[in-house]
Amino acid sequence: MPNNIGRRTWAIAEGYIPPDSPTKSREMLSHETVCILNAGDSAARVEITVYFANREPVGPYTFDVGARRTRHLRFNEFKDPAPIPTNTDFSSVIASNVPIVVQHTRLDSRQAELALLSTIAFPLD
Repeated sequence: MPNNIGRRTWAIAEGYIPPDSPTKSREMLSHETVCILNAGDSAARVEITVYFANREPVGPYTFDVGARRTRHLRFNEFKDPAPIPTNTDFSSVIASNVPIVVQHTRLDSRQAELALLSTIAFPLD
């Protein structure tokens, strides 16, 4: 199995962090996540830029994903250069110095009937 699977640039056109959750427990807190797989032999330097409908983009948010590792990053926890606002539609572009695979997941826990969605991001290169 090749270990350099993936692409270097990905897009997630859908993003939204619900404004509240019935709990503050991290496990059940509503969130938006980018899941990254680096199956290669070199560490990945990942930059995420977030786009909005009515203001300039924010980023890049910079993260490392070790060789042959995975990392799940919650948009709710992005702080530098600025927090991602809740109750606001956004999109994101993920760029890496090595091929990676990107998946998008959301947990919406605002109601007792939880909603979980997950989809593969769109590869651009």
